[in-house]
Amino acid sequence: MSSPVSTPRAEKGLGLSDQALELISRRFAALSEPMRLRLVHALFSGEKTVGALVAASGGTQTNVSRHLQTLTQAHILARRREGLHVFYSIADPSIFKLCELVCGSLEKQFTKQAGAFATSARR
Repeated sequence: MSSPVSTPRAEKGLGLSDQALELISRRFAALSEPMRLRLVHALFSGEKTVGALVAASGGTQTNVSRHLQTLTQAHILARRREGLHVFYSIADPSIFKLCELVCGSLEKQFTKQAGAFATSARR
């Protein structure tokens, strides 16, 4: 049986309190819903109104508003009102890096799997 990959951070331990781990867990939970990821992705190009996010995501106004509220409460998105319009933007710039890391990792994984399938198909 192979051992898990060891990293300097893993060897030292994260040293995180239970409270910190709870906050981290809530952050990942807020991002665990596909519609929320769709909304975050739609905001990568900049601030948008709720109506624009409804159109970009294909969701209903009620559903999109509920997800936007969750993302705002998690401090992932920022909200501002201008007249009758509500605008949303990414409040935490680390979300860009997080998405880049996850997408890059998945791309490598899928490329590796595709290569394995291509090799077995040639046999």
